[in-house]
Amino acid sequence: MIKFEVLKKHSHSSARLGVLTTPRGKINTPCFMPVGTQATVKALTPENLESIGAQIILGNTYHLYLRPGHELIQELGGLHSFMNWRHPILTDSGGYQVFSLNKLTKVTEEGVKFKSHIDGSSHFISPEKAIEIQKALGADIIMAFDEPTPYPSDLSTTKKSLQLTTRWAKRCKDTFQPGNQSLFGIVQGGMHSSLRKESAEQITALDFSGYAIGGLSVGEEKNLMNEMTELTTSLLPTNKPRYLMGVGTPENLLTCSSMGVDMFDCVMPTRNARNGYLFVNGGKINIKNSQYQNDPEPVDSNCCCYTCKNYSRAYLRHLIMAGEILAMYLLTLHNSTFYQTWMKRIRQAIEDDIPFSFSWKETAE
Repeated sequence: MIKFEVLKKHSHSSARLGVLTTPRGKINTPCFMPVGTQATVKALTPENLESIGAQIILGNTYHLYLRPGHELIQELGGLHSFMNWRHPILTDSGGYQVFSLNKLTKVTEEGVKFKSHIDGSSHFISPEKAIEIQKALGADIIMAFDEPTPYPSDLSTTKKSLQLTTRWAKRCKDTFQPGNQSLFGIVQGGMHSSLRKESAEQITALDFSGYAIGGLSVGEEKNLMNEMTELTTSLLPTNKPRYLMGVGTPENLLTCSSMGVDMFDCVMPTRNARNGYLFVNGGKINIKNSQYQNDPEPVDSNCCCYTCKNYSRAYLRHLIMAGEILAMYLLTLHNSTFYQTWMKRIRQAIEDDIPFSFSWKETAE
């Protein structure tokens, strides 16, 4: 039920300008999806997200399955109605959370047994169950259930994992009934070039509506992540969207867009905001630093967000040092605006067919 069209290719890189059409609206790509793990992008309302230009958000299958439960969300009209978001939603399969939030998991051919991080209760998710949950949630784009590969991981372990991911992907495809939803497959293979190629061949052969690059930004060095991203992207079909999962910094978004990635998600803008780190052109600042105690300037004089238009660095520092809830809202709104504006700049450069002349370095003041 989705349609992807490449509108323009960038002559200075492998970036492409595209439009992803879903039943609930069009998405201009490359795009960044704010993360709404538990049916909310932390500290922001759906109206806030609309106002800053967010086109699609991400929900998490694992968390929504455990609380409040996918059956309840389905009874109340699906995830869109439940959280009052009228635009497209993508749900990840929950595989990453199953493994990252649980010390005791048992992986079998059938699926994964695990204990809830909330109350310790026992659960089991199979590829079929992951599709069932996401169908009930009603997201526009849903993900196949996979086994993420930890880092570091040797060749033998990684190969075994990717083969299981392929078998699970086929079961997801067999279970999936299109309707108003579209299913993406996930390419694994760790940091091994040969296995990335093997996984890409197996997953693309299953003919999904789009493809995600999984298993990156899990502790590896930046250069290695870029190498694996560029390789994997080059192996994916040019006529379908490419989604790099869980990445990342503004620098990552710029670099990986230049490799031909179309979709991104990451908790970085919201999590950094809650810890006082604010994204600005050229880097990020820690608003809790004493140098901002008497600073009357906005966070970024070039930013058009509500926070920068109305409040000083001194006030924002006061709020977060005092533990005021308003700090979470104002800081998150700024960071989220920065990310959407950053993607607009990337899309505009592709549209104008000019080099990416702007940059960002991950160094706090």
